[in-house]
Amino acid sequence: MSTATVQLFCALLAVAVSVFTIALMIWRIAARSSAPAAGALDSFRPVATGLAAAIAVGCTLGSLYFSEVAHYTPCTMCWYQRIAMYPLAIILVIAAIRRDRGVLLYVGVLASIGAVISTYHYLLERFPELETGACSAAVPCDYIWFEELGFVTLAFMAGCGFLAIVNLVGLARQDD
Repeated sequence: MSTATVQLFCALLAVAVSVFTIALMIWRIAARSSAPAAGALDSFRPVATGLAAAIAVGCTLGSLYFSEVAHYTPCTMCWYQRIAMYPLAIILVIAAIRRDRGVLLYVGVLASIGAVISTYHYLLERFPELETGACSAAVPCDYIWFEELGFVTLAFMAGCGFLAIVNLVGLARQDD
């Protein structure tokens, strides 16, 4: 499979995750005033942690593919995003297997930090003048390795993953 095919697949997956995340947010809002929506949401809650784990593992494997197979050198912001995502993959898999909801607050905080970093990174790609000196000249953070569908970049994909995880662990913690 070519790198271009993997890029397109990951971009489409990121868009699908974004649509799912928006739909889940709307569903959670509707569940506040609709008993049928709340009941359906309650039936989805037990799989939320497992789905968040699958997204974190997918994001981790994707980032490893792009750096180790496609040889895209990660910039400083990419490394910060990895620092947030890689532990999420491990913690969420263990939490899903053990059905441990105690870690979900910490997972939500870490994923929120990752979402802020990836949003800033995406903005740097669009507006390089926002750079504050955190990025190196060797691998600038505004360099876009690829862009699919006219807007999906690596930073966008990471942001989709982080926001989906935040939303899913929020759902899983909702009745705590």
